[in-house]
Amino acid sequence: MKRVRGPVARRRGGMSGRRVLKAEAALVGGTALALLCWEWPSLRREVRLWRMAGGFRAGRRYP
Repeated sequence: MKRVRGPVARRRGGMSGRRVLKAEAALVGGTALALLCWEWPSLRREVRLWRMAGGFRAGRRYP
């Protein structure tokens, strides 16, 4: 006799794996966004200095 499996019963109060994964993704995304906003002024300054030094074309001058 084959045993037929019914729908999987969830525990009360528990979170499904998919919800945990979504929550973790939201947390990581929010942290990355906060870090980018925090570092934006210094990143702009670094890019400006890099461009004044020659950018990609200055590869041989500044090893």
